[in-house]
Amino acid sequence: MYACRTISNWNSVRGLAAMADNTKTTQHPSLIRRLLAVFYDALLLLALFFVTTAVMMNFNDGKAIQPGQTLFWLHKLILIIISFLFYGWFWTHGGQTLGMKSWKMQLTQDNGQTVTWPVALVRFGTAMLSWAAFGLGFMWSLFDSRSRTWHDIASGSALRDLRDDS
Repeated sequence: MYACRTISNWNSVRGLAAMADNTKTTQHPSLIRRLLAVFYDALLLLALFFVTTAVMMNFNDGKAIQPGQTLFWLHKLILIIISFLFYGWFWTHGGQTLGMKSWKMQLTQDNGQTVTWPVALVRFGTAMLSWAAFGLGFMWSLFDSRSRTWHDIASGSALRDLRDDS
């Protein structure tokens, strides 16, 4: 019975992520689960970016927006704003993006309250810095006793593992 359950776990990405967690009742999600949730959300953001770019191309005679053009920096700024609004909305309305919901995680402030827009802004900005530093801000969770990333620490928020103990 145990061997069959182990084999079925290996057959799914979730099984691999669960095995990466040291225990089944981890209070904070592992780095792998965080990154898998980010990947899910990135797919949704990519779709939003396609739509946004298609709309913006209409203001450029239907041509691609390229460096050196007036719309280039405006386009980049709009993509960043859309990213913030995407994450900010989900974080402030239930604490879960689709990726976080799929991987059974929830974002709350350290005091247990729902994340506010100012907290979301600090978290988003610091997460961007974490990525800009080649993911070092995310890898920080491997050394922190509470598995916190830079953006968790800076914003006073944390991801909670919502998996049940069964």
